Amino acid sequence: MTGGAGLGHHGGNRCARNDPAAHPPQRAIPRGPTTIQIETFFPYRLAVTAEAFSRQLVAVYGREYGLSREEWRLLFLLEDAGSLNSLELSNRTSLDKVQVSRAAARLEGKGLITREILGSDRRLRDFTITPAGEALFLRAFRDVERRAAEILDAMDPDDLAAFERGVAALDQAMARVTQPGSGRGAAFPRSRGAAGAG
Repeated sequence: MTGGAGLGHHGGNRCARNDPAAHPPQRAIPRGPTTIQIETFFPYRLAVTAEAFSRQLVAVYGREYGLSREEWRLLFLLEDAGSLNSLELSNRTSLDKVQVSRAAARLEGKGLITREILGSDRRLRDFTITPAGEALFLRAFRDVERRAAEILDAMDPDDLAAFERGVAALDQAMARVTQPGSGRGAAFPRSRGAAGAG
């Protein structure tokens, strides 16, 4: 009696395992309508194109004039303003304070800028471009401008005009929707002082 009951118990399990109704097929997990193609993702395309354009200019001032990208940006701003402090430089370029400090130290070592401590706060420095720095920058700028024009002139004039309007519109749109204080985006330099081309 006991053995029969045991056989019946195990036999029932085998039947349950073989019965499709006991194990209905799992429902497929719904997936998104399409697979993301990074090559067509606009933010990616914009970043890649901007970096490629920047590298064309880096090849000019880096190879011919021995300037890093950070050094170039600082010289660009200082040549325009004449003199800026470390806080102003950080606010007017995408570089952080450490990058500004290191680039400034290299430029000072080359005799292209001077640095002075402002007041009692030794962390705040005033940066001024030297005559040698201005002369070097202006020579480099002419070559950079020539290379940039060579690339842009290869565009259809209508496309170039539309592109320039698009860049300005994108800058304005970001300014409208960016509120770092409330957690919406991060602060960024506006076009005019956005660290120079490259």
